[in-house]
Amino acid sequence: MSPSASTLAFVESPVQLLNVLEWAYAHDAAPAGAAPTGAAPLLDGVPPQRDRRPGPTPAGSPPRIVVLPPTDPMSRGQLRRVASLARDEGYEVHWQEARGGSGAPLKALASLAVAVRGAERIVVGDPFSRFVQLLLAPARATELVVVDDGTATMEFVAQLGRGERLRRWHRTGGGPAARARELVYAPVSGTARRRLTPGARRRVELFTSMPVEPLPGMELRVNDFAWTRSRFGPPRLTRGTDLVGTSLVETGVVDPDRYLEAVCALTREHGVTRYFAHRRESPEKLRALSEAAGLEIVRPDLPLELIARRGPIGRTVVSFPSTVVHTLPYALAGTGVTVAVRTVEPAWLTEAASPRARGFLAGVTDTARDVRRLPAQAAPAA
Repeated sequence: MSPSASTLAFVESPVQLLNVLEWAYAHDAAPAGAAPTGAAPLLDGVPPQRDRRPGPTPAGSPPRIVVLPPTDPMSRGQLRRVASLARDEGYEVHWQEARGGSGAPLKALASLAVAVRGAERIVVGDPFSRFVQLLLAPARATELVVVDDGTATMEFVAQLGRGERLRRWHRTGGGPAARARELVYAPVSGTARRRLTPGARRRVELFTSMPVEPLPGMELRVNDFAWTRSRFGPPRLTRGTDLVGTSLVETGVVDPDRYLEAVCALTREHGVTRYFAHRRESPEKLRALSEAAGLEIVRPDLPLELIARRGPIGRTVVSFPSTVVHTLPYALAGTGVTVAVRTVEPAWLTEAASPRARGFLAGVTDTARDVRRLPAQAAPAA
């Protein structure tokens, strides 16, 4: 592709936007004036990955970034903060409302249609997003890039390889109405799946921190958070242990009482003092955690990789199975911080949890590199 090729990026979460910045930095597609790859010394200790390429293919001009914000206030606030960082780096960032009203999706699609058809390269952060799938329908791009939206990248590659329709791992079948909607939407989903499959006339790149095997014809580039490490830190370390929250309760996967018990046990056993809330966690749940465990609840205004890199951060960071057990070892490489993971036990799962939940969460834990695995807690005495 020529250096003048147009690149259009669609992001719906703060993590996706951060990873677009990382992708552009890794591919020497940062705006003029931003520090080029390698301009700042990188820290030692970045975990190795088997499919690491010798170097990225230059991506040419910086991507034009379109933010498609969700409706929840915490996500929108974090997105605005990361968008501000992107603008400070010289990126063109367009804020496009696509939710929150009956006519918002159609208006957004009409507004973006010309840019989508004209883009030679499209970068997306969530291939499971129905709105992103709708945007891919008229696309003529010869290059598609998928950047991380967390551990869902692992399921995306697996489903694409099996030829399945794209479906979030924690979703259950739903009722008759949900199945009817899926049937109506199937042609759009099928088109998106074909767009995201490498072919003779389409290059597909996966830019990820997750331990995945690329499909035949798919290019893999490891996201080692070089931009984040070049811009922030190293952080000041505190004496305590920090715990990273999860939205597994909010998605109906983990029982709230079991989760509360697990947080209290981790607090006692590992000296946890701060709880970094996931942006989807409810105020009621966080209040209960604070009262039961005596934790300081922190509502991050940026993705945790940036918060941790800027500091202060605990010498040990504990997490349940989530994206951060894969990303924080990169972002905090060389700082002396230990990342630990506490597995989700089968007894914690709700009856409504997807049949995939147990295996998927175990896979997230088992494939994490450079982390400490915490043993299961002993059952209380009768």
